[in-house]
Amino acid sequence: GRVLVVDAGASKRCALLGDFLAETGTKNGWSGIIINGCCRDSEEIGKLDIGVKTIGTHPLKSSKRDKGMRDVPVSFAGVTFKPGSYVYADMDGVLVSDEKLEL
Repeated sequence: GRVLVVDAGASKRCALLGDFLAETGTKNGWSGIIINGCCRDSEEIGKLDIGVKTIGTHPLKSSKRDKGMRDVPVSFAGVTFKPGSYVYADMDGVLVSDEKLEL
């Protein structure tokens, strides 16, 4: 499935993801969400059928200033996520590959 990747510049000032957006992702068939920033509603998100990786939690929701960009490479933490990349994740981390891996 699809994975939403967002570079929030490692901000810990507010949460970019809450339970409503995470639930929308599940309804749209997403497999996961990776954010270089924070989420809120983590207990509710943990009950959903979607994998979520963030750098932490924060109770304050973000303001929505722009739509962002879609289908562009996103780089943070020494990794570049390119459209069409394969993303594998577990509780210990994230692996990105240009090719599908046989696990």
